[in-house]
Formats: sequence, structure tokens, C-alpha cells
Amino acid sequence: MAKLRLKSSSPDYLFLAVVFILTVFGLAMLASASSNLGKTQFNDSYYYLKHQIEFGLSLGILGFVVGYFVPFSFWKKVAFPMLLVSIATLALVFTRFGAEINSTDRWLRLGPLSFQPAELVKLVYIIYLAAWLSNTKLKRDQDLQGGLLPFALVSGIIGLLLVLQPATSTVAILLGSGLVVYFVSGAPFKYIIGMMGIGLVAVALLIFITPYRMARITGFLHQSANQQGQNYQVNQAQIAIGSGGLLGVGYGQSATKTGYLPAVIDDSIFAIVGEELGFVGTCALIALFCMFTFRLFWIAKQTGDRFGKLLLIGFGTVIAFQAFVNMASISGIIPLTGVPLPFVSYGGTALAVFLTMSGIAANVSKYRT
Repeated sequence: MAKLRLKSSSPDYLFLAVVFILTVFGLAMLASASSNLGKTQFNDSYYYLKHQIEFGLSLGILGFVVGYFVPFSFWKKVAFPMLLVSIATLALVFTRFGAEINSTDRWLRLGPLSFQPAELVKLVYIIYLAAWLSNTKLKRDQDLQGGLLPFALVSGIIGLLLVLQPATSTVAILLGSGLVVYFVSGAPFKYIIGMMGIGLVAVALLIFITPYRMARITGFLHQSANQQGQNYQVNQAQIAIGSGGLLGVGYGQSATKTGYLPAVIDDSIFAIVGEELGFVGTCALIALFCMFTFRLFWIAKQTGDRFGKLLLIGFGTVIAFQAFVNMASISGIIPLTGVPLPFVSYGGTALAVFLTMSGIAANVSKYRT
């Protein structure tokens, strides 16, 4: 490790620039998308922006600084204790410490503080997998009993706790990213196909036995029907995106955010980007996410440390998957799901976690060969 540290001392400035632009862009779009909602609910057009800065950006900057200055090898040493704590917080949401919001048990309240353990586990799960798979002596990427089965067990426990919240889309994003990390580490393709098959069967059964999940699939397959009911949100989002045209109606000029579009600061914020900034603005945002992901993959290719390489692949995949799921679902390309857009949607826990990921990734980039 010391050898790697001597070879480079500067981070990847292009990656840092992309993180900065995504963060500023997200705050700017949140300010616009939340202005009417904040005025109506709290008589303050910037209420949600202030809240995001106070509880999301401030903690995110702290997490970024810690991730940037603490050598990334440190996270390998504490990966397992972090995993245990993270799983414990996922379980605690079902106790008196949990808070139910919008019929879901996704929040944990500890005194004056509240956060979403499902967001935190995205960071911890990738760190744990990267640490666990980076030990080449044990050949966990190839072994069935010592590799695949423990991987499936840990992933299954986390997946079950998330499904019970329910946070099915988070399960798909997280475990899909875990499979990518497992595959990149050298796992046989048959293991990956087997896990994907089991996952697809589990999701199909979950949809079949859960009415609201089945309703979402039915709504997706018949988008022209029930546009005032099940398909209302996607229908309004498509109207917003379509009305933006090439260059948009102008920043802050969205008509849809005044009450027509549900979850305007959360799941639907990409539609506001499309309406206000148009096709050009949405393409620019997609390009930023692509640059973020592929830059991490490029840095991973330049990184000689196996743990650092798997970290970057995992972080890049999580954010790429989540960005795709959000933008595709609100556009009607895939079934609607409640996943926030990274760096853009309202949510302090999510922003803090993604900025912490970015800080750790920037630290890894300082040691690329």
C-alpha cells in the first residue's frame, strides 16, 4: 500500500468537478421544484432548500472531508463492524425507534435526529463486499461454500429487511450493484446467472402476492388507462417533460410543480428538470451521471489496490443504477418506483451518503498507478 501512496498525491480533478457540478445543480433544481410547496406548507419558498443544506449538504461535506482525508484502507478494517451496525439500524426501524412516513417504515429517529438506514446501507454494503472480496488468499470469488453462500446470506438478510419496509427498488439497486462487484472480483459467470435467476423469481413472487406492486406493473403495461388513478403521476410527469421541448420553459417557470405533479421534490424532480431546462437540460444531467460513473470505472482501471478498485466499481454502479431507475420510471420507461435521483432529489440522508461515497472515491483516486 505504501508503494501506491508514493506514486500519486493528487486526486482526480475531473471527478471532483463532476461531483461539485452535480451537487450545485441538484440544489438549484431543488430550490426551483420546492418553491411552491415550501410557500404553501411553511410560507417559505426556500424551506426545503434550507433543510437540505442544513441536514444533507452539511453532513455530506463532513462525510466527503472524512472520506477524502482518511486513507481508504481504513474502511477495510472497519467494514464488518459497520455492516453489523447498518443491519441493526435496518431492523430498528420496525421498533419504537422507527417512524412510519407515507405508509413505509424507512426512518429511524434517535432523539432529535432522523435518517434513512436504507440509504446508509448502500455505502456500507459496498464497503463490506469490497473488503470481503479483496482477500485473494481465501479465493472467496471462486469458492461456493466460502464465497457464494456467505455472499447470498448477507445479501439476503439485507434484502429481506429492505423488502419489509418496503423498499423493493432499493433492494434491486443494491443487490444488483453487489452482483456487479462480485462479478468484477472474478466470480464465475454461472454464479452470477444463478443469483440473477433466484432474484428474478423472488421479485416475481413478491409482485404476485402484493397487490400494490401488481398494480404498478399493470399500470405500466396499460399506461393509457386510468390516467387519473394509478398512472396519474407518470402521466403528469410525461406532460411536464414534453412541455419543456428543446430548451425548456425557463428555470423556475414550471407550471406542473404548482400542484399537478405528486412527489415533485422527490421521485418526480427529473420531470421538473425536463420541463424547465428541456431536452438539452435533461441530456446534460444524464451526461453528468455518465461522466461520474465512467470516470470512477476509469480510475478503478488505474488503481492497483484490489479493495480500492472494487470500491470504485461499487460506488459507480450504485449511483448509475439509481439514477437510471429514477429517470426511467418517472418517464414511463420502466414501472414507477420510489427512488430519489442522486444529488438532486430532496433527502438529507441520501445526499450525505453520496457525498461520502464521493470523498472515499476521491481518496482512492490519489493512489492510482
